[in-house]
Amino acid sequence: MKDIQPVTVVMVEDEDAHATLIERNLRRGGIINPIVRLKNGQEVLDFLFNQGQFTGHVRPSHLLVMLDLNMPEVDGYQVLHTMKHHEETRLIPVVILTTTNDPHEVQRCYELGCNNFVSKPVDPVAFAKTIQSMGVMMAIMSYPCCL
Repeated sequence: MKDIQPVTVVMVEDEDAHATLIERNLRRGGIINPIVRLKNGQEVLDFLFNQGQFTGHVRPSHLLVMLDLNMPEVDGYQVLHTMKHHEETRLIPVVILTTTNDPHEVQRCYELGCNNFVSKPVDPVAFAKTIQSMGVMMAIMSYPCCL
């Protein structure tokens, strides 16, 4: 049996308060994995493709991207499209975590290749419970190794 490699969670969230709430509730849900927080789509693309401020860094080989859709510079749709059209990133699981629950937007994300779509509830208590549930789910999932 192969060694189990830790999965690094890449949280792409431009709102500081949401990022704090997400991380806190993932931890409450049992996630002990490293979490890398990036603030916009360009930062995550630079991180994934070793560009810009991440030139020369060693990217973890096992990733899960939690991606907001509405971000400055490069939005989540563009990030998802880019990831799924490059051989080196196409297998990285992507969970969309955003405020929209418009069925057309959900469909668009699945068509672009997301693995899961979670709408952020407006109510803070419901939001916390949703993220904790995601943490529990993520703790038992298996992830493909990146190429």
